[in-house]
Amino acid sequence: MTAITLPAPGKPARRSPRHPYRAALASVRGRVGLALVLLVVLPGVFAPLLAGHSPTDQSDLSLAAPGTPGHLLGTDDLGRDLLARLVYGIRADVGIIGLGVPLGALLGCLFALLAATHPAVDTAVQRAFDLVLAFPGLILALAVTAILGPGRLPVVLVIALAEIPAFGRLLRTGILVEREREYATAARVGGASPARVLTRHILPNAVDPLVVQIAVSLTVAVFIEGATSFLGVGVRPPQPTLGAMLSQSIPYLADAPYFAAGPLITVTVLVLGLSLIAEALNREIRR
Repeated sequence: MTAITLPAPGKPARRSPRHPYRAALASVRGRVGLALVLLVVLPGVFAPLLAGHSPTDQSDLSLAAPGTPGHLLGTDDLGRDLLARLVYGIRADVGIIGLGVPLGALLGCLFALLAATHPAVDTAVQRAFDLVLAFPGLILALAVTAILGPGRLPVVLVIALAEIPAFGRLLRTGILVEREREYATAARVGGASPARVLTRHILPNAVDPLVVQIAVSLTVAVFIEGATSFLGVGVRPPQPTLGAMLSQSIPYLADAPYFAAGPLITVTVLVLGLSLIAEALNREIRR
């Protein structure tokens, strides 16, 4: 937790002049992690410029090997360009994850703030979190897609639902710890209202763990999206995602291992980069 200076009664807690987020990204782990994430994300952002082909156009070159003229990474079983499908798959995954995790974080934090208003509300919110956590991610995904059908929106909702308890309980714990600190007590004695104590004193000192959780949740979201697409309940074909590409490549692993290499390496690099960033943030925040 970031070091704090005890304020005078009625004044907000002062944060340490140290910048843990900047220091984390400047560390070796942070720089390597950020470089790996950008190495994956940027091709997805610039997919229309890098692809050279439509990711859904078919041709007669079925399972063409990497290096085939016009197909740098080869083609899949339907003759579609693997490079185009890879960069557009990254684009789809980044969009889904970039919506699902912030939505889950926002809802989780709102539930945590609601739980801080009254013990009875806190109990109800915690039981709701328990109910969500009782369902493994894949079971939750199957339940949501059974109701809404496959597609981008159900995957976004599954990721958000899976992350709500993590963010909610993390912020709730931070609020419970910080409101017993001396600076919060001093603010209450000085006449500050409960809402002012919460927003001006407690929350600024309780959010650091949430930043680490965002990096961790992005990693989890990569697996959730990949698993739903792998099982065929995610984004609908022929639109590519990394999980769908892996699922499609399974029958051809012996004869065309390059089919699975692109999405597999991409997922590995992305998860490794996010994990390094989360570790770097955690180290700096705990100093």
